[in-house]
Amino acid sequence: MIARVAPFALCAYNRRSMTQPQAILSTIYAYVGTYTDDRREGIFIFKLDPASGKLAQVGAVAGLPSPSFLAIHPSKRFLYAVNEVGDFGGKPAGAVSAFAIDAKTGALKPINQQSSVGTGPAHIIVDATGKFALVANYGGGSVALLPIRADGSLAPASDFVQHSGSSENKQRQEGPHAHSTTLDPANRVAFVADLGLDKLLAYQLDASRGKLAPNAPPFAQVKPGAGPRHFAFHPQGKYAYVINELDSTITAFAYDTARGALREVQTIGTLPAGFSGINYCADIHVSPTGKFVYGSNRGHDSIVIFSIDGRSGKLLLVGHQSTLGKWPRNFALDPTNQFLFVANQNSDDVVAFKMNATTGALTPTGQTTPVPKPVCVKFVVV
Repeated sequence: MIARVAPFALCAYNRRSMTQPQAILSTIYAYVGTYTDDRREGIFIFKLDPASGKLAQVGAVAGLPSPSFLAIHPSKRFLYAVNEVGDFGGKPAGAVSAFAIDAKTGALKPINQQSSVGTGPAHIIVDATGKFALVANYGGGSVALLPIRADGSLAPASDFVQHSGSSENKQRQEGPHAHSTTLDPANRVAFVADLGLDKLLAYQLDASRGKLAPNAPPFAQVKPGAGPRHFAFHPQGKYAYVINELDSTITAFAYDTARGALREVQTIGTLPAGFSGINYCADIHVSPTGKFVYGSNRGHDSIVIFSIDGRSGKLLLVGHQSTLGKWPRNFALDPTNQFLFVANQNSDDVVAFKMNATTGALTPTGQTTPVPKPVCVKFVVV
C-alpha cells in the first residue's frame, strides 16, 4: 500500500567498489534502508568488521518514511534515496532525498528533496558523471531524470517518461510498473526494467540537455508474465542479466555496445526442481570477477548461485543457499568482496555469508544483525 508523506527519505550504500587487499582498508560503514511503517528510525548505520563480517550499529537516521533504495554519487560525497510513497507535497508523487556523507564518521546530513514526479519510487541510480539521478517509479510506471547540482542538491526533474501498456498477469501487470534503472558501462543507454510490461525499455541519456530519448531498438522483450525487476551488467560489458520476479527466472542477454541492443541467449529458472511453493524473485548481482551471478528468491528464501560461461554468457546452476531468514529483498557484496549480506524483510534481520571466489558458494558466517523490515544494504569506505 502506498503511503502519504511530507518531505524526506532513505536506504543503504557504497563508498566505492573495492578489490584491494583488506589490509589497506580503513573504516567500512554499512547502511540499511527499511520500510518504516509507524517506526521513527529508517536508516540504520553499522560499522563492518572485515575479518568476521560482523555489523555493529553506530547510528540511525530518523524521521524519514519508507525508504526503498539508494545511490552514491561518484564523488563519494553525496547519497541519494527514494521515499516509496504516493503523496509528496500534496501531489500524487514520491520523493527523492539528497544527503551529504561525513567522510570521517559515515553520518548523513540532509541536503534537500525533490519530487520523483511519479508515485511509489522503488529504485535510484546516479550516472557516471554525477550530473543526474535516474528514478524508477514503480507505482506510477514511469522514469524521472533529476539534475544534480555542484553542492550535491537535487534540481527538479529535467525529464519524465510515462510508460503505458500491460501484460498477461491481470493482478500484477494491469499497467506499467518501472522497477529499476541500469546504465550500460558506457553511461550512454539507460535500461528500465518494467515489471508490468515485460520489457526492458532503453533510453539514450543526453547529458548535455538532461533528456531521455528512446534508443533504437527501444526495448528488449522477456517472456509474457515474467515480470522483469532488477538488471545487472557483466563487468566486461558483453553480457547482462535480468531477474524476473513473477515467473522466478533469470534472462541472460548478449549486449551490442554500439547499438545499445540486448539479444536473449538464455532464460533459466531460479528454483530447485520440485519446489512448488509461492516465490517472487527480487535482486540480482554479478560477482566482480565476472564468474558468478547471484539472485534472491522470496518464498523459497534463498540465494541462487550460477556460474557464467565466459564464451556465451549463459548460466549454469551451482546451487542454492538458504538466507536463514524470510523474504530476502536486496543483497549486497561488501567492499572487500569477501561477504554477501542479505536483507531478510520478514524476519527483520541482515545475514552475512562468506563468498568462495573459486566456486561461488556461500557459507554462513554466524553473523545475523537485527534490523526491522530491511530492504537494501550497501557500503561506504571512509
